[in-house]
Amino acid sequence: MTTTSGSLASSRSLAYIALFAALMAVFGLIPKIDLPFGVPITLQSLGVMLAGCLLGPRRGFLAIALFLLAVALGLPLLPGGRGGLSVFVAPAGGFLFGWMFGAFACGLLMRLAVRRIGGATGLPLLAAAFLSALVGGIGVVYAFGIVGLSLIAHMSLSQAALAMLVFIPGDLIKCGICAMLVQTVMRGMPGWRLDRD
Repeated sequence: MTTTSGSLASSRSLAYIALFAALMAVFGLIPKIDLPFGVPITLQSLGVMLAGCLLGPRRGFLAIALFLLAVALGLPLLPGGRGGLSVFVAPAGGFLFGWMFGAFACGLLMRLAVRRIGGATGLPLLAAAFLSALVGGIGVVYAFGIVGLSLIAHMSLSQAALAMLVFIPGDLIKCGICAMLVQTVMRGMPGWRLDRD
């Protein structure tokens, strides 16, 4: 019985990982907004936040890693039909690596917050999801992005950090959307567990 339930849980985890990797690909169909320093504005960072907050740290990380593996293999899943190894050494390459760790951080913070607030929904859950997306989806991802941009575009870290300011308003909106979607999922699927991976 334990083996059967374990294999079902494992199959469900694989399905969720594949589903969110596919969601990232769907977000890649939405056109990007190109900026002068080579890092475009895309909707895929919202996918990173959602993967972490809804799947937890491990599965969120694996969903983004699966998506990036497909990109590395040449599938044109990034906005503008980009794919292949070259995108990882472009100015936005640091962000791509940061997505995995950003999803992990979102999931870890979400899990800790949900355990603290218990079964609360409403405003506590909304705030927990927003803060998790903020720290993981902006803080962690930007840390990788700034270092990557600095190395590849030959900018100082402070110059690269200043260049990132243009992304803040849009990413804050994505944090809000992520929080609302997490709350919607919990209302529509009360059996969804945010406190386990």
